[in-house]
Amino acid sequence: MFGNLYPDNRDYLKFRNFYRMYLLIYILLFASFTFFNSNQPMKKIEVGSIIPQFTLKDQHDNLFAIDSVLGKKNLVIYFYPQDDSPGCTKEACYFRDQFEVFTETDAVIIGISGQSVESHKKFAEKYKLSYTLLSDEGNKIRKLFDVPTNLFGLLPGRVTYVADKKGKVVFIFDSQMQTKKHVDDALTILKGLK
Repeated sequence: MFGNLYPDNRDYLKFRNFYRMYLLIYILLFASFTFFNSNQPMKKIEVGSIIPQFTLKDQHDNLFAIDSVLGKKNLVIYFYPQDDSPGCTKEACYFRDQFEVFTETDAVIIGISGQSVESHKKFAEKYKLSYTLLSDEGNKIRKLFDVPTNLFGLLPGRVTYVADKKGKVVFIFDSQMQTKKHVDDALTILKGLK
């Protein structure tokens, strides 16, 4: 009806071989990309783990390297979903209100979420937050720590890690709703450290 699309059998063979070769190259490139660009699965951060090295920008647009405090101070690293949301504001302000008590335990408070430096700056200024907020755009550090998500992956998790001066994680608290308990439990653990 439409005639022979490939009047010469040699043209058909060339056409078929071209697409076979194209498909083979595509498969090889895809496999190579997947193999060489896949992030090696990181070991989940658990009690007893050492805090991994990372660098992020703080709310003042300065680079903050965790090794600047690792081994020198106790650490409270808390991941939170979003600047200026009700739960996150309550948690951030409670950390602020207990700041002096954390200082007495020789601890540094570090809040991490995926918003921009500018968003963190506004959030810190609005609520007079006196501790470090780090911008984890792209959630690389959240993934490094393997912080879980909630609501079927729609809401970033709220997890607090407490590490001693050696950088060893001594406590983890994971709760989306119990925002004040993140602060209270972290303080209880820090007061028990020698």
